[in-house]
Amino acid sequence: MDLGEAAMIPAFAIGLCDDAAVFPPGLTPLAEAVPAHRAHRSAPYAQLVGPLVLPATALDDLYPLLGSEPLDLSITAPSGPCQAAKAMAAAADLVLDVRGLEVAVPPGMGPDEFFRVLGGVDVPVYVEIPRDDRRPAFVAAVAARGHRAKFRTGGVKAHLYPSPDELAAAIKAVVDAGVPFKATAGLHHPVRNTDRETGFHQHGFLNLLLATDAALAGRPAGDLSAVLADRDAASVASRVAALGEPRTTAVRARFLSFGTCSITDPLTELAHLGLLASTLQETCR
Repeated sequence: MDLGEAAMIPAFAIGLCDDAAVFPPGLTPLAEAVPAHRAHRSAPYAQLVGPLVLPATALDDLYPLLGSEPLDLSITAPSGPCQAAKAMAAAADLVLDVRGLEVAVPPGMGPDEFFRVLGGVDVPVYVEIPRDDRRPAFVAAVAARGHRAKFRTGGVKAHLYPSPDELAAAIKAVVDAGVPFKATAGLHHPVRNTDRETGFHQHGFLNLLLATDAALAGRPAGDLSAVLADRDAASVASRVAALGEPRTTAVRARFLSFGTCSITDPLTELAHLGLLASTLQETCR
């Protein structure tokens, strides 16, 4: 990829889309997801693409799919820190470039026990912040240890989608604490929408960018909630385009990425909104 091709990815979108192809609703088989990810990473739009995201349980099946070139990977541990520690030990025997470890918090577990079980990890750790009264304690513990947060923004059932108010409070909490974060699930489109098949109200990843910008400006949670609830695609896109370099840099230092089961869908929709060169949209067809 030459510098001209790289320059076609705007700053707000660089590394924004983690490749979560194996997760619902995509459910791409591992044997297809690995070569497809390598193709994304060598495409003209490669700067948009973050690591391939795989569950810890997939590591046992990964060895025959690897070559001599390390696979860039983020590992999820939905069962908690014990599974995460074992996954890192297994990953050490594979040709991988582990970019992150995403760890869920088991029910009833507090921060002290969580980090004691996790132990020392030499890759970036994303702690999936619980959606209950443990959130303040975990945000504080993550900030104190220099780790990162992860928010679940959707899923296969309606209750997995936090309301704009809930997500706004979570974003404000981590921004105020100086904690970078990523989001996962349900961010199928750039702007907030209602899915025609399920009826679920889905968050937009551009809304999250703007909400992060609002939090950095010190605006109250109610303002962030209004930004997250905004369904005016043209308005949202124009505000993202108008962020400017300093604000974009600051926003992306906090909102690091989101997981998407399709890399091509964000490309297509960002091109339709006028935020991405249409030539890049053509390359992913």
